[in-house]
Amino acid sequence: MKKRIILGGGALVFGLLIALGPQFLFKVCPVVGDMLMKCHWSAQAEIGVGALIAALGIASVFFADPKTRLGLTIGIFLSGVLALLIPHVLIGGCPMHSMACRKITFPSITVIGILLLTGSAVYAIRLARRKE
Repeated sequence: MKKRIILGGGALVFGLLIALGPQFLFKVCPVVGDMLMKCHWSAQAEIGVGALIAALGIASVFFADPKTRLGLTIGIFLSGVLALLIPHVLIGGCPMHSMACRKITFPSITVIGILLLTGSAVYAIRLARRKE
């Protein structure tokens, strides 16, 4: 039970940081007039991905079956990959490297994503090696 709470709580915290961080903690570039930058859309997409990670983390606390938890952990891992792909490959951000999204937001998302990937990969390997 303790391991489930640690994984679920960690995924919940990282999911909330991914979802709400670009909105409140490490904000993307401000909207100028009616012009929305690419980083704004990256931050909007991260809300959905972060909410999914948080929901999977909450669900992993309530399921006792190791195979179900393994599936949820794989879902957390793949959602973490998507969280990394959004700012770096799929949508991107401002072209200038001096902008807030390039200096603060995307590096923060990268660090959170790598921590999430590492933790979920280690837990998934432990669950996969677990004997019945």
